[in-house]
Amino acid sequence: MEFEVEKYLLEFKKPSGTSRGILYNKPSWIFRITDKNGTSGVGEFSVIPGLSQDYEDDYPYELQVQKAIDFLKNNLKNSSETNILIRQFNAEFSDYPSLIFGVETALLDLKNGGKEIIFDNDFSKGRTSIPINGLIWMGSKEEMQVQIDEKLKLGYKTIKIKIGAIDLRKELSLIQKIREKYNSKEVIIRVDANGAFSFEESKQVLLKLKELDVHSIEQPIKSGQLQQMKELCQLNIIPIALDEELIGVNDKLKKINLLDFIKPQYIILKPSLHGGISGCSEWIELAEQRKIGWWITSALESSIGLNAIAQFTANYNIQIPQGLGTGGLYKNNLPSKLVIKEGYLKLQK
Repeated sequence: MEFEVEKYLLEFKKPSGTSRGILYNKPSWIFRITDKNGTSGVGEFSVIPGLSQDYEDDYPYELQVQKAIDFLKNNLKNSSETNILIRQFNAEFSDYPSLIFGVETALLDLKNGGKEIIFDNDFSKGRTSIPINGLIWMGSKEEMQVQIDEKLKLGYKTIKIKIGAIDLRKELSLIQKIREKYNSKEVIIRVDANGAFSFEESKQVLLKLKELDVHSIEQPIKSGQLQQMKELCQLNIIPIALDEELIGVNDKLKKINLLDFIKPQYIILKPSLHGGISGCSEWIELAEQRKIGWWITSALESSIGLNAIAQFTANYNIQIPQGLGTGGLYKNNLPSKLVIKEGYLKLQK
């Protein structure tokens, strides 16, 4: 087996506003495993500076990447051992979800013949599509309005708006404008606060969002305030989805304790942040046992990671739109077969 890894700096087409400030670019490491027959499996180590629990700077991160490669060199003999090796790797690198996701993807790709087939399902065969939401990035009110108009024109039936960055009244007026044209059955509106509000503020925000028939809010308060988050979920003004709250919760018992204590209405899963494919699978199993809803989203991965996440998502019976895309926000993304049509993501064969 041969192993290669190369840093790839993804450049945004235009500066993108996030809860971590304005992003102009984002690092990823493209990871490749090649067997003796020349078949290669490819994965991506994708991180978001300031958010990923396993990334502080390039140098310490790349030391961990090398440790991961050394582990694989010592333990990977052939692709038939993939499932066992993934379990071993996950146990060894449980605090590095981005590494787990990249290694899982590369190993599964290699096992399936190195044809970018991570999971053999109807989606990867190009037969089915996945409903997705249209994401509205933070920006001025005018910039956000342009994005909303574009998404609705393209046929999206679910819009996700990031709030908490500008004046709340302006953000609410954007939602109000949608509601003047479309009711909640015609267009679903989700909002993502990224922990922007205080506990007391959030109660009033939830009431205002309820008046506008908003479907749900992601992470209304900062993560780590478990009692306050529990109280907000108990109020059930509108459904609350946990996002950042799940980062760093990698042990199964800790996952159980978190879900049983807060009792959220939804959880949102990102493989490169929440334990890779296997970690997200465990979250889904635990959530469904508790009748907690969930959806999967990407986290600024390149087309390599996006392809893997979409195929993983398609293993499930999807009931609600997911937070996936094609990586079209980058000007130097790698080639992709993912396409979007009228709010549905499909793999073009």
